[in-house]
Amino acid sequence: MKIDVFTLFPGWFEWFAEQRHVRNAVALGHGLAAVDLRSTTPLRAGQVDDTPYGGGAGMVIRVDVVEAALRARWDADPVEGRGPRRVVALAASGRLFDDALASELAAEDEVALLCGRYEGFDERVHEHLATDVVSIGPYVLAGGELAAMVVCDAVLRKLPGALGHESSAVEESFSPALEGAPEYPHYTRPAQWRGHGVPAVLSSGDHARVRAWRLERSRERAGPR
Repeated sequence: MKIDVFTLFPGWFEWFAEQRHVRNAVALGHGLAAVDLRSTTPLRAGQVDDTPYGGGAGMVIRVDVVEAALRARWDADPVEGRGPRRVVALAASGRLFDDALASELAAEDEVALLCGRYEGFDERVHEHLATDVVSIGPYVLAGGELAAMVVCDAVLRKLPGALGHESSAVEESFSPALEGAPEYPHYTRPAQWRGHGVPAVLSSGDHARVRAWRLERSRERAGPR
């Protein structure tokens, strides 16, 4: 798959691109690129925002700026020529990002992530350029860059081979293997620490009992349904 992140701060993603599972995904032929919104702005002096109609504090990223960036990247009209691409605007008002959406995006060939800043995007970006509006939680960030990294991290680690072992992403928090529940507790050496031991079942050698214990602990963590 190919992920393009449209941002005012492409340098932020240099660190992210060096993470092992991201490098693994790229080595397998997947793509991750940070695209500078300022580089294609139709406005003078790199301007990308303007004051909001109706007044109020803050600035709003213009729809024509986002349109120009998408057009230049795709060499196509971003509305008429978008094709099957998923275009995700990151905003507090959007659908809450979860494991199911991460799996959905991981199955796409191309995903574009639009990082807001200031007061966010002109609403016409959400309505006409984006296919999805997504939030990573009920709180406010200075911009969409950290949210984009969260989405990229969750999506890329689902790609076969990104984690190094095919089974690594099968049985983990919120996965179908755990019925959508949080992952069970983990223990490692030492077997005793300040009087606190490890559940005996984990060293029993009985894989069926271990599996049942882990699933029960996951269900407990999920709480009442």
